[in-house]
Amino acid sequence: MGALDIVAAAARAAAAYGVDQETAMLAAQLKVASVVTGVPDLYAGEETWRDLVARVAEHEGRAEAIAAWQGVAAQQYVTPDTVAGCLGTALRRLTETPHEPHDRGGLLEPEAIEALVADSAGPRRPLPDRRLHELFEYGVRCHPDAVAAAAGNRSWTYRKLNGCANKIARSLRLRGLNPEDVVAVAAERSLEWLAAVLAVFKAGGSYLPLEPHFPAARMAAAMKRSECRRALAQRGMANLEEALADLGTADLGAVDLLQLDELLAADVAEDDLGLAVAADQLAYIYFTSGSTGEPKGAMCEHAGFLNHVLAKIEDLGVRAGDIIAQTAPQSFDISLWQLVCALLVGGRTHIVEQEVILDADRFLGTLAEASVQVVQLVPSYLDVVLSTLEERPRELRALRCAAVTGEALKTELARRWFAAFPDVPLVNCYGTTEVCDDSNHGVMHAVPAHHRVPLGPPLRNIRVYIMDERLQLVPRGAPGEIVVAGVCVGRGYVNDEARTRAVFARDPYRPADRIYRSGDFGRRLPTGEFEYLGRRDSLVKVSGFRIETGEIENRLIQVPGVRAAAVVVVGSSAAPQLVGYYTGASAPAPGEVGKALDGMLPHYMVPQRMYRLAALPLFGNGKIDKKALTALAAAEAERIAGTDLFEAPETDTERRIAALWSELLKVPVERIGRRTVFAELGGTSLSAIRLSIALGRQVTVGELAHTPTIADVAALVDGKTAGRTSLPPPAGHRELNGHRELKGRRNSGSHDP
Repeated sequence: MGALDIVAAAARAAAAYGVDQETAMLAAQLKVASVVTGVPDLYAGEETWRDLVARVAEHEGRAEAIAAWQGVAAQQYVTPDTVAGCLGTALRRLTETPHEPHDRGGLLEPEAIEALVADSAGPRRPLPDRRLHELFEYGVRCHPDAVAAAAGNRSWTYRKLNGCANKIARSLRLRGLNPEDVVAVAAERSLEWLAAVLAVFKAGGSYLPLEPHFPAARMAAAMKRSECRRALAQRGMANLEEALADLGTADLGAVDLLQLDELLAADVAEDDLGLAVAADQLAYIYFTSGSTGEPKGAMCEHAGFLNHVLAKIEDLGVRAGDIIAQTAPQSFDISLWQLVCALLVGGRTHIVEQEVILDADRFLGTLAEASVQVVQLVPSYLDVVLSTLEERPRELRALRCAAVTGEALKTELARRWFAAFPDVPLVNCYGTTEVCDDSNHGVMHAVPAHHRVPLGPPLRNIRVYIMDERLQLVPRGAPGEIVVAGVCVGRGYVNDEARTRAVFARDPYRPADRIYRSGDFGRRLPTGEFEYLGRRDSLVKVSGFRIETGEIENRLIQVPGVRAAAVVVVGSSAAPQLVGYYTGASAPAPGEVGKALDGMLPHYMVPQRMYRLAALPLFGNGKIDKKALTALAAAEAERIAGTDLFEAPETDTERRIAALWSELLKVPVERIGRRTVFAELGGTSLSAIRLSIALGRQVTVGELAHTPTIADVAALVDGKTAGRTSLPPPAGHRELNGHRELKGRRNSGSHDP
């Protein structure tokens, strides 16, 4: 719509409402601004178009509309033609439908909607009318004696793996397994684990991963929610046995526990079952964290599962015979494609042991020795790997592709990757468990020019929309919620109708398909790729301004010398405070970082407090532990306020253990007192294992579970070290810029949640 057309439309609207032309134009501009900038609460309180006009007719509303319209110019990817088209539509609807809600119908005309739907689709590829395990079985017939998988010093051929999986699958069927019955698998990441997973698929069941070291209560909750009645397990799974006992006590029905070693030793046929499994049959259930505190079990079907694995082969350039590293834990959905992808190309799955992942130097050695071609890591662990390479360079001659997932990839990390491996593509993978893992692959051959690393285009047979709260497409280039559609979208959450309804629905533009609302915000770039802008739950209001903490983190990472950054919010809802954390040996002091941010962000977006750490605390899966940082910020606020009852370590042993805790948990040593509790600082079972190793294995993990404080651990160690050598000293630390900065091994990206 041209400028004269818009003026004429504004005149008609003004006449219809009996207001001046400027008021009518401002009402339309306020509406357009709310859509184009992705800030719907600009018009909070208004319902109909008439209400909107009445709002801007007042002084306060007029000022609000003017300010909002000025914000449209900041949307660099929304073209003037798009804005003009939206403005014309708003004026027309304002005139023709004054009593209708203005937030229904969107501002796009039907032709623009169809164009956006078409542009939202990845490449169309036919899916084979086979399930993943059937394609594996075809590979077994083609190369039965090739190595299919290796773990440690053990390896199985395709024939061996298939035979073991068939024995387990037949045992499940003999015990009455019906299609889609849930089968839990509790095993270490091993060859037996791989066989058990394939067996569940072959038998027509639904795979439910249970990490052996998960708390019994979490295991029990997953099995209860999914109505699981069978479990495959390795021996010695004490937490699983406790969970099963709890389920039995609660009269929830007996769970048939099947020991894998017994099933593999049984005299059962090893040939393929040939059981028909439908494309829309349930393949697996992965439990993810829920905002209510209760995990949600995401259900995914075979067609979406296979589509994702084939997309990995296509986009990561997986070739026949490739070796793919399996690094993620069982409960992390990326573990599944890592486990089975190589089996579709006659390649090899190399299961990297957990103790190797905990040592980045050993991990790199394993990649080199095993000639791994494809590896996937979370960005936080990639940072550890690159830091190790910078200290001790080595070649990874076989490596042909690396992928990252689980966190927003920062440009600086991509720059470091290509400095180390200029000829190895880096793939930015984005997606959620609910859509069979990934929906976008951003394949990079060089550092992206964009200030944020793009997510890449949609995968094969998938559509990725950018929508508003009412599931209406927003204009091209405008921010909105990332919504995924197509074969990848799962059924919802198992036995959880309320939470399923909240985020799963039918595609309003292709009703035969399901959509999933990710809760992530992003926008489509002119290149056809997508940009991640942050989580819906990371939007906060400070001093009346809406703030996306991810934007502050991206600016922090642009400060020279800063390697990684995180921003958390502390304080009350009435008086929230931003607190920033960053890492980098050559990064400026906090005051200087604050000054740098002053030149990049509005004053209200600059964190009031800033801290430099040797490394950010991570979950076992390598993601930044913002809960730990929030607790740290709150504790520091208490200390500053003088309300913290702190008792410093007294003995040499207490001080040494405090230094070890500081190194392992990435918490400043001055915040650790003799009565500080390990778990309250973010300590996990994985951290306890590391602590046991750091203490020379003088105490066991079981003993540490009963000694929660510094004083308790010190007493235990003193009792055991009488007459023996002293504790190994922690990694060195030094004072820097007025605050203590720990130096030593960083938290690993071991992937354990």
